[in-house]
Amino acid sequence: MMKALLSEHADQYALSISATTRGPREGEVDGREYFFKTKEQFEQMIAEDALIEHACYVGNYYGTPKSYVMEQLEAGKNVILEIEIQGALKVKERFPDTLLLFVTPSAQELERRLRGRGTETDEVIKSRLKRAVEEAEFMDRYDYILVNDDLETCVREMHELIQAQRHKTSQNQEFIVEMKEDLK
Repeated sequence: MMKALLSEHADQYALSISATTRGPREGEVDGREYFFKTKEQFEQMIAEDALIEHACYVGNYYGTPKSYVMEQLEAGKNVILEIEIQGALKVKERFPDTLLLFVTPSAQELERRLRGRGTETDEVIKSRLKRAVEEAEFMDRYDYILVNDDLETCVREMHELIQAQRHKTSQNQEFIVEMKEDLK
């Protein structure tokens, strides 16, 4: 879904690259899919306040490095963070104007996708499904829910919601002040 959104609107979006302590899957490259860190390196990033958010998920740390996000925001891009519930709620708490989109397939589709990877043990799959049940309890804390059953529809709806967020009055206070001054 992110690949489709980024290919259609490359000039408008940047996908944040998370740091993690989990090992790379086959084909994953450090600095492309994730910044792969040791537990000690990750804990040093926490100590240095170098992360916007971080959480432990299925026994591994995941977090969003500040420097890359700030660089992309300064370049005028919408930065998308693909993060789990704990991290998303932390970001919303620190940055209340953040748009939270809960993107999910059906429960049956989620299990099919996890098993289809062929990289997860049954124990990990059960753990991830249990975690999905826990996360579903927080769906109402998000701004919108997007059902990812049809890729094209989901990408279009996501883009429309993000664009609408950019036009909210709370996001355009500088313009409003200038407009009022110009009209005087």
